Amino acid sequence: MKRLRDASWLTFLTWLRKAGQGRPIALAVLLALSLLNLCSEWPGNIPRPPLLDRLDDVLPDSFGTARQLLFDHYQRRFPRMPASQPVTIVAIDDRTLAELGQWPWPRNRLAGLVDAIAAQKPLAIGLDLYMPEADQTSPDKVADNLPASAVTLAAGLRALPRHETILANALRASPSILGAAAVDHVAYDTSTDMRSAPILVHGEDPLNRVKRYSYVLASLPELQAAAHGQAMLNVALEQGTVRRIPLILGLGDKLVPGMPIEMLRVVTGSAAVDVYADTSGVQSVGVADVQVPTQPDGDIWLHFASMRETQHRYVSARDVLQGKVDPERFHNKLVLLGLTATGLTDMRTTALGELVPGIEIQAQIIETIFDGHFLRRPVWLKWAETIFVLAFGLLLIWYLPNTESRLAAFVRTVPKASAVLGIVLNLLLLASCLLLFRYSGLLVDATSIFIILSAVMGCFFSSALLDPGVRKQRAAKRRRASASQSAEQIPHSDTQR
Repeated sequence: MKRLRDASWLTFLTWLRKAGQGRPIALAVLLALSLLNLCSEWPGNIPRPPLLDRLDDVLPDSFGTARQLLFDHYQRRFPRMPASQPVTIVAIDDRTLAELGQWPWPRNRLAGLVDAIAAQKPLAIGLDLYMPEADQTSPDKVADNLPASAVTLAAGLRALPRHETILANALRASPSILGAAAVDHVAYDTSTDMRSAPILVHGEDPLNRVKRYSYVLASLPELQAAAHGQAMLNVALEQGTVRRIPLILGLGDKLVPGMPIEMLRVVTGSAAVDVYADTSGVQSVGVADVQVPTQPDGDIWLHFASMRETQHRYVSARDVLQGKVDPERFHNKLVLLGLTATGLTDMRTTALGELVPGIEIQAQIIETIFDGHFLRRPVWLKWAETIFVLAFGLLLIWYLPNTESRLAAFVRTVPKASAVLGIVLNLLLLASCLLLFRYSGLLVDATSIFIILSAVMGCFFSSALLDPGVRKQRAAKRRRASASQSAEQIPHSDTQR
């Protein structure tokens, strides 16, 4: 019975391969791969069939991985060249810690650094750190740990201002924005809410489209109340690489801003962050007259500049505290304050393959917004790619098996014509996508087009190679050619004798 079933399947496959000169198999491959490719970037305004979720669990996202690598190649070929210099980074680096002591610092020392920066009149100061726990070096905390016999010393310490109070005063007196980190899990120092600027939604509510979290690591309520803004520091990681950054996130049942857009809100004095959305998701995020186009989930594709081009924006916190930095480095600038010391900073890999501090990514987003140089992959582009693949694939399915066509005659006449033609077409495709990236900022997925169309063409080549009739004809032709050569050589040998 098993042999009969195997024979039946073999007969069916042989018939299917021969039927329509291989067109049915090629058509099935075209439709199946196009659907899988579409699944990897399914439009948010169209209900996703449950069957596709099961396919995602079974099949690897090869299209998504190839797409990411291609987009990285675009950036490495054409990295962003900064046109403006709106950001200065004050780095708590190794030199600073060597001179002023290990991290975490007492909050009064951090307040002194904030005051030193604010004295140079920056537009905004974003703290790329969060402080969810009380400072244990504060005078009141030290007094609590003294023995009962040290009553007089404890009373004197409690009379001193708390370190949180000193830092809160510094934050209140400066255009400060505190950072926070959204997380999925509960911990001792997480909370379910934080103070943040209102989000004014124009159109459909995008809360279910954006990345949504239940908990947040934020600073103490006293510090939040003193700062002029709160913002998320989260970045999107794809296989360990940062390519996209959320401008807005969901925290519980509300929307909260990312650090770059919140700093711009504080700079412009806007009361709220504007979010423009429709049924497909977020279209743009902005403040005042600045609008940033986004993906439907509120992310933006970041066009990275090389660290070689941005290294000048860093100044050491030690030099700031010692008054050794030119005031023009801060005047009318957006200042980011954070850790870059070895072992303390959160290092991230960019699309350029560079390992950079997390604070550098925040700076690059702000710089990109100032330059107005955005990368875009709108929803319509995915549909345009799909239509192109289907149209070109159907053309191949109809035209390739036609042995009387000019293309078939050209392939028979010119050696290796099919390979040369395939290489030329793919080079033209890649060059076109690179030009669109270079001059329009469009991220066109050439890899999926190449994979799908190559698979369609491969169906016809494999059918020709596997067809027993074709193999027999080619073998007979080789035998006739060999016999003809032998017949020509025999008279020549007789003459020599």
